[in-house]
Amino acid sequence: MHYDVIVIGLGAMGAATLYQLARRGVRVAGVDRHAPPHDLGSSHGDTRITRQAVGEGVAYVPLALNSQRIWRELEAQSGESLFEACGMLMLSSSQAPTRGHGTPDFGGETAALAKRFGIEHSLLDATGIRARFPQFAGFSEEASGYYEPGAGFVRPELAIDVQLRLAERLGATLHTNTPVTAIESVDQGVRVQTSSGTLTADKAIVCAGMWTGRLLGAPVEGLLKVCRQQLVWFELDEPERFAAGSPVYILLHGAADTDSCYGFPPLPGENAIKIATEQYLEGCDPDALDRSVRQADIDALYDAHVAGRLLGVSKRVLKSKVCTYTLTPDFNFIIDAHPHLANVTLVSACSGHGFKHSAGIGEALAMHHCNESGAVDLSPFTLARFR
Repeated sequence: MHYDVIVIGLGAMGAATLYQLARRGVRVAGVDRHAPPHDLGSSHGDTRITRQAVGEGVAYVPLALNSQRIWRELEAQSGESLFEACGMLMLSSSQAPTRGHGTPDFGGETAALAKRFGIEHSLLDATGIRARFPQFAGFSEEASGYYEPGAGFVRPELAIDVQLRLAERLGATLHTNTPVTAIESVDQGVRVQTSSGTLTADKAIVCAGMWTGRLLGAPVEGLLKVCRQQLVWFELDEPERFAAGSPVYILLHGAADTDSCYGFPPLPGENAIKIATEQYLEGCDPDALDRSVRQADIDALYDAHVAGRLLGVSKRVLKSKVCTYTLTPDFNFIIDAHPHLANVTLVSACSGHGFKHSAGIGEALAMHHCNESGAVDLSPFTLARFR
């Protein structure tokens, strides 16, 4: 069968794009090398933070807001709970601005965008932080906080699963456990070679995450760096500090990208919190990824980011996971036509901050494909900025 669109990669971006195309009646197929949702890429680990005022820049705010709207729509259609608006606390104890995802003053830009877009938020001093959030009472008197009640977390595996199920119900065809080996532009369309045969379509949208560079080659591959990340669930000694409705959090305590961590409240029935850091220096091979988490790395994370800051958290680890970020040189997304392959669109390299925008990006891509008015402007994410 010939399709209107083939979506390659069915993680956060691909599942959202497949669903949004299918609901518009587009003849669409989705292809993935694994069977999503899975824990072999970027979009797993039980929870992902979503924020409305995003310090990465003004172009992202409409995507974040639209994504939250879409998750509520998906909840209504599926009966599943995808988005928990538990609020977010961004807490800084640094005398200098902390750099994050390419933004020199991540906290300051977040607050500025909240004000610009009229996003509900409050600014807290150390006394206010301790009064509202006893788990952060270990921070110094110089600490300050940005609290956003409309933020929270999304369940990534469930969000992907719901969108794939709904897409299939709407007529999409899924080819899972089917690696793509080549993409070719032919006549007025594309030919996609897979381990199971050949698919053709008018257009292909590549959302292959950490496998994007290897699949597409130059010049895309030279722009992307895959970095291994570690997620750790620490057992709580004092669960009472994490009352119902406790926020997700981003803790900033120095000027460098590495002087921060992020985490989540305990999920219902769990006596642990998930905490993670980000590292951008050490690249990795997506097909030879070390998925074990070393005790030395766990100890370093706890000592540098948890001890003395986040109270009631033990060093006992209940579980750990590895995921990946696919980074661009400026930490911004790439959403653009392929420079050499006609009828191929690249949607990837979300640089560690993509999941919160994925539903909105899928909608925007589908709206652009169907020539609908009112789509979010995706021009800030073109390849032209690297030429």
